[in-house]
This record gives sequence, structure tokens and C-alpha cells, in this order.
Amino acid sequence: MKQFIFLLFALLLIPSQAVSAYERNKAVPVQQVLFGKVQSVRTITERELVKDQTNGWKTFGGALLGGVIGNQFGGGSGRTAATILGSVIGGNIAHNQQKRSYYTQYELVEMMVKVESGKQFMVVQDKDNRMLFARGDRVRLVYLSDNSVRVDKAY
Repeated sequence: MKQFIFLLFALLLIPSQAVSAYERNKAVPVQQVLFGKVQSVRTITERELVKDQTNGWKTFGGALLGGVIGNQFGGGSGRTAATILGSVIGGNIAHNQQKRSYYTQYELVEMMVKVESGKQFMVVQDKDNRMLFARGDRVRLVYLSDNSVRVDKAY
């Protein structure tokens, strides 16, 4: 039971992007390949707000440093007050300095593909500037063993 809980916890720590990464130069098991033509292509741009995940540690470090500096002044209860005040000021300064967030932008490609059997499939995947698609391109839908699908040009 402990091993199962550990395995479950370890899987939760793996970022989803690491699991879903696709490398064209790496051999991977394939379940199925379908051939077809691109019916439509659309580029999707998505922005995601990324917040600083280390802000808590930086605030703690600022409070610790402020407390050490504040402890150098005064004596008795004055020293205690200076230490507390230094911790509060140091933590506040560090927190305000590190409140940084930024946007990261993802480019995705949405394709409608009609395969040889007549069925149509909508696929959304990462944009790869080395493999750009246009309407009418012959492509292959590669079903990988991890239950993901990738569209590549059929040469």
C-alpha cells in the first residue's frame, strides 16, 4: 500500500508537459497510422500567465535578513522591537520586489483531417515551424501508445 501511495505521489509531481512532449527524432511505439488530407488549418495562439513560484522563499529570506539587521540596533526590549520591525520590513520589501509574473505564449495548430475511409478528425497540436500545414496537404495521423495523436506530412 505504501508503494502505491508513493507511486501515485510521484506521478503527481511529474509536470504534464513533460509527459506529453513529442520528439520527432525519437523512436516511439505506434498503435495505428491513418492517411488523409488536410481540410482546414487554423493557428491558435494562447497566452498563459506564469506567476513566480519561489515568492514565498524570497519573502522568508527577506524577513530573515531584515531580522538580522534589526537585531543589531538597540538593547533589551528595543532590540526585540527592532528585530521584529526589521523582519516585517525585510519580508515586505522582498515580497514586493519579487511579485513578478509574465505571460508565456503557445502556438497551436488546429487541423481538420479527412482520412481515406471518409471520416474526419479534428487535431490540435503544438506548432512546429519545421512542419507547416496547408489545405490539401497529404498527412498521416500517428496514434502513439500513450493515447496521443500527432499529425505529420505524408511523403
